[in-house]
Amino acid sequence: MSELVTGEAVTLELRPAKLPSRALAVLLDLVVVGVVYTAVTIVLVISTASLDEAAQFALSIAAFILVLVGAPIAVETLTHGRSLGKMACGLRVVRDDGGPIRFRHALVRGAVGVAEILMTFGVVACIASLVSARGRRLGDVFAGTLVVRERVPVGQTAFVPPPPPWLSGRFAALDLSAVPDGLWLAVRQYLTRMRQLDPQVGWAMAERLASDMAARTGTPAPPDVPPAAYLAAVLQERQVREARRAFGGGTAISGPGEHGGHGAFRDPAPQRPTAVPAAPYPPVVPVAEAAPQDQAGGRPSSGGFAPPA
Repeated sequence: MSELVTGEAVTLELRPAKLPSRALAVLLDLVVVGVVYTAVTIVLVISTASLDEAAQFALSIAAFILVLVGAPIAVETLTHGRSLGKMACGLRVVRDDGGPIRFRHALVRGAVGVAEILMTFGVVACIASLVSARGRRLGDVFAGTLVVRERVPVGQTAFVPPPPPWLSGRFAALDLSAVPDGLWLAVRQYLTRMRQLDPQVGWAMAERLASDMAARTGTPAPPDVPPAAYLAAVLQERQVREARRAFGGGTAISGPGEHGGHGAFRDPAPQRPTAVPAAPYPPVVPVAEAAPQDQAGGRPSSGGFAPPA
């Protein structure tokens, strides 16, 4: 069962939803949409009785598109991936990297869903979910999204240590547009488990990830900042930007942004990143020994980011 890293400041370590819970959520959504569509159809039949057949047919097609296609798209966009059925089942639609979806993701999911759910009675969607390793239907594949479980046991969520206070806001001008999702996932997995690693192994892994992060951003890592603290500060900066983007606290621009698409938010003072070939970042494997404690004196407390003795 794979875990995800979310880009916004919300619950982390969400897990892909299984087919039974997704099918129940879709069934609840179809019941609600069907009731609304029936009520709208009755109102249209009564109010358009005096019109000719062509006008009535055009209005029925418009009602079908607006209610059965447009309404679910609008609900998922406004709720950031939570329809009525998904809220009842504790599910949510997110991007592949765990971030909140936007209108273009909901539009692709809704358009493909007409063919694979409504026209085939869900047969194509069920087959695609069973074949996919993460239970994704065709709409999720084309939109780059994933349905995850929101309600998970509290003890199963991993804690990401915050960066030292003296690093707060230091990387506000860093360009994060070229950092791939695999590197974000590797950074977060390292930060959540670095206290379980051998000090030397953990330090070497942090240096490798910090070097990859610096190559992607086009700005070298500060020599006076420990690699683990640098990674934590950059990850926190990304979460702040995603939270600002999700709640409208930034300036929108047209064109490709950090995640591509329209309406993205440009990082302040962006720099052109160096082209580096993408590389897979496997999950961090915990080791039995614990990480060293902070050393007294010198720079303010680094929260477990001090170099090994």
